[in-house]
Amino acid sequence: MSIKSESIATCSRCGNRTSLTIYKSINTSDDPSIKEKVKDGSLFLWKCPSCGQANLAKYDTLYHDPEKKLMVWLLTDENIQETQMHSILLHTKAIGNYTLRRVTDTGSLMEKVILFDCGLDDVTVELCKYVLRMELAAKATNGEEAKKIMQMHLSFFRMDGTGDSRSMNFIYPEDGQMKNISIGFNVYEDCCGILSRNPGIKPSEGFEKVDSEWLSGFFR
Repeated sequence: MSIKSESIATCSRCGNRTSLTIYKSINTSDDPSIKEKVKDGSLFLWKCPSCGQANLAKYDTLYHDPEKKLMVWLLTDENIQETQMHSILLHTKAIGNYTLRRVTDTGSLMEKVILFDCGLDDVTVELCKYVLRMELAAKATNGEEAKKIMQMHLSFFRMDGTGDSRSMNFIYPEDGQMKNISIGFNVYEDCCGILSRNPGIKPSEGFEKVDSEWLSGFFR
């Protein structure tokens, strides 16, 4: 079940201190609607009762979707609790076929939940991002622009279309705004093929942090 607790948060605008309910763990079987609140980020937002400022609540939580057999551990300071992790690993091994991931911010948690809910694999999605960056960098007019593109922070946002016309939509920050770019689903299928021919590119056992930095370690 989900575990909640009370915490004190400070408004980023006026400094007012407010009591908040936070989730130490999230279990989607308790309340299916909670998954949507994770996906749109509303679970982590709170409005200051004094000035009305919208604030982001930053805290650690363990997201668990029993139906998808998915656990994502949000650890903002990356301080892994070894004893707890070992206990969870033993539990998930007994159940079998669980995907375990670790993230350090709410945006990454949102992305993991969204893409797994779409039936996608996050390793393949990271490879799609890499391919997309490479293609965009190849069109850059200079080396500095190409370097900036390769460092672009892409986040999977949604699937569009149906059948052969399906596409994957990514968002990224630029000049203080969020922009989007899409690629055909054939890129995902091609990346599935690349990974099948390179079985060494896979997460280790446990709560692996699968992101662009993790993937780049296989191309050095």
